Amino acid sequence: MPVSPAVTTVFGALSDPTRLAIVERLLKEGQRSAGEIAAPFSISKPAISKHLRVLEDAGLIERRVDRQWRVCRVRPEAIRVIDDWMTEYRSFWEGSFDRLEKLLAEPEEGEPTNGHHGSQ
Repeated sequence: MPVSPAVTTVFGALSDPTRLAIVERLLKEGQRSAGEIAAPFSISKPAISKHLRVLEDAGLIERRVDRQWRVCRVRPEAIRVIDDWMTEYRSFWEGSFDRLEKLLAEPEEGEPTNGHHGSQ
């Protein structure tokens, strides 16, 4: 199955632990200013700004100016890209496991079907 460029871009952006932590925090706490986002990290504000730019370029977050602050929030459309991708693969794997379970439940050739193995 071909992977859409949006999925590749989103997962690429989330592959960095700092960016993933930023997105998780925004999902849990809602929109935050760049300063609030930077607070728990032990990296420079310019480094956080670069991470925010990568997330924004990937379409995961959007930034807007609210008075003197730049406020970030997660874009729901980006989360839908991930959910759609996972749903497609979840269906594939569930179908595969169902077929495997059915195959394993079938008796092997020459095996008694009454549940008894061999004579006593």
